[in-house]
Amino acid sequence: MSHGENMSATPDSAWAARTLLDWYDQSRRELPWRAAPGESSDAYAVWLSEIMLQQTTVKVVGPYFTAFLKRWPRVEDLAEAELEHVLQAWAGLGYYARARNLHACARAVADVYSGRFPETEKELLTLPGVGSYTAAAIAAIAFDNPAAVMDGNVERVLARVYAVEAPLPGAKPELRAMLETLAPGERPGDFAQAMMDLGATICTPRSPSCARCPWKSRCAGFASGLASVLPYKTPKKAKPTRHGFAYFIQRSDGAILLRKRPAKGLLGGMTEVPGSEWREGEMVMSDGPIDATWERVPGIVRHTFTHFHLELSVYLAHTEEGSCTGKDVALERYMWVPRRELDAQALPSVMRKVVAHALDYTTR
Repeated sequence: MSHGENMSATPDSAWAARTLLDWYDQSRRELPWRAAPGESSDAYAVWLSEIMLQQTTVKVVGPYFTAFLKRWPRVEDLAEAELEHVLQAWAGLGYYARARNLHACARAVADVYSGRFPETEKELLTLPGVGSYTAAAIAAIAFDNPAAVMDGNVERVLARVYAVEAPLPGAKPELRAMLETLAPGERPGDFAQAMMDLGATICTPRSPSCARCPWKSRCAGFASGLASVLPYKTPKKAKPTRHGFAYFIQRSDGAILLRKRPAKGLLGGMTEVPGSEWREGEMVMSDGPIDATWERVPGIVRHTFTHFHLELSVYLAHTEEGSCTGKDVALERYMWVPRRELDAQALPSVMRKVVAHALDYTTR
C-alpha cells in the first residue's frame, strides 16, 4: 500500500502537530543537550550533540557531550583547542572525520561569525561537517525556524504512519515531502524533537509500542498490520573483509611505540599501533618498524568499519631503551608512550582492541 491509497487513516498536519506536541509536553526525554521547557536552546550544545549523535546512540554520547562541554564550554574554546586534544577527547566515538570537521566548524563559527552560529539552513550548510539534517536540526531546535528535520527515527515514523512500502533509501524524497507537509510553523524545534522522541521511545525499530502512540488512531501502518515491519530497506551489499598486521612494541621501561596516522583518509590524524596496510586476500607478514624478534599473539582482532570488516594479526616485540633500530622509527610521527598514558591517547576503537589484546597476552 502506498500512502495515497489510505489517506483517510493518516493524519492531517494540524491534528498531527497538536497531538504530537501535547504528547511531547508530557513525555519528552530529559537529555543533557536539551533545554528545559520554556527555555531557549543553546546553539553550541545543539550542534555539538547532533554531530556526536551521527552514527552513535544517545547512551554512548551522553558522557562525551558532558566532558566536551566541561573542557570547552564555548565554541570559541573549542576553536582554540589543538586538534590533537579534540581527537583524544573524541576517541571511542568513531567516524573520526566528524571530530576533524567539528574542530574546523568551531573555528569557522568563531572566526567568520564571531562565535554565534548562523540561524538559517542556508548559512549553516556552509559550515564544515554540517549537512542537510544537521543544518535543519540546528535551525529548528536552536532558533525555532521551520525546518524538516529527518533522521532515521523520523523516517521510520513516517514510513509507518503513511504505510510507505517503497524501500529505503529510495523512499527518502517521498518521506521528506510528507514531513514538510506535517511540520508546523509554530514550535518547530519542539516538533522536531518530538518526532525524534516518538521514534526512539515508542515507534522503535523492533516491537513498536503502538498502544501508547499518540498517532495510533491515524496510522496507516498500524491499521494495515505493517507497523512492525516497516520501513522496508534495500538489501545491503556484503562487506568485504580486509586483513593486516599490528606490531605491538614494548620498551624495557614499559613504554609502547605508537605513531600518528596521516591527516587525511580513514582515521586521519588518530594515533595507532604501527602496522601494515589493510587489504583483501591473504597477506604475508612484512618486516616490522624495528629490528626485533617477533612473537605472534594468539587470536585475531576484529573490527567493522562502514564499508568493510577488518581482521588484524598482532605481533609482539620487546626492545631495550636506546637499542631500538629501524629506519621507520626515526620518522616524526612515531612516539614512545608510557603505558599509564595510553588511555589519554587519540586511539580509535580498533587500536584500543589491539592494545587490550596484546596487554592481555603479556600479563598472563
